[in-house]
Amino acid sequence: MSTEPALPSRESAEAPKARWLPALVRWIHIYASLAGLFAILFFSVTGLTLNHPDWTLGQRRVKSEGRGNVDASWVAPSVAEDKLDRLRLVEHFRATAGARGLLEDFRVDDAELTLSFQAPASSLEFVIDRATGAFRFAGHSEGWVAWINDLHKGRHTGRAWALLIDVSAVVLVLVSVSGLALLLYLRRRRFSGLLTTAAGVLAFGLLVRWLLP
Repeated sequence: MSTEPALPSRESAEAPKARWLPALVRWIHIYASLAGLFAILFFSVTGLTLNHPDWTLGQRRVKSEGRGNVDASWVAPSVAEDKLDRLRLVEHFRATAGARGLLEDFRVDDAELTLSFQAPASSLEFVIDRATGAFRFAGHSEGWVAWINDLHKGRHTGRAWALLIDVSAVVLVLVSVSGLALLLYLRRRRFSGLLTTAAGVLAFGLLVRWLLP
């Protein structure tokens, strides 16, 4: 009677190699879903608030205005436009007058300087008299609902936030594609799953065709 161990079949030897791909897809799907969970929640909620601008939740536009002075030597008419210390003015207004967000506009003429700051759901504009250094400002803030809506749109948010939106979009694409790929490995549910996916795509296309003016 032979005591030699039985050699593994070709199918059993290749099986572990064939399992690495679905395992990788499952790993990507699980961790991309966890990483993108808050992004999905955030963009879903803000999608609703953007679609219903009347949902202010008690938030109202708050106007702000005031006056002040900067050192007249900073802005004197004798100072050429290319010699104006814009950073000093910007930091001064951030520190003393509540300016925040991006400097969207800096206009210069012989009599006045105008600096416009834009941030999500708020704006502030300063007008400086070049002869005296006196300035006036006016602006508004629209509350946290408008703030999250502007975050959703990437409005006045800067390059870093724009990059975060791009990364979130890539993560959500990975969640969707990996979920569809996993379906291909589920033999019992593959047909029904693909049929449901196709039905969803068709329904969305028909809704776009019928609902858009």
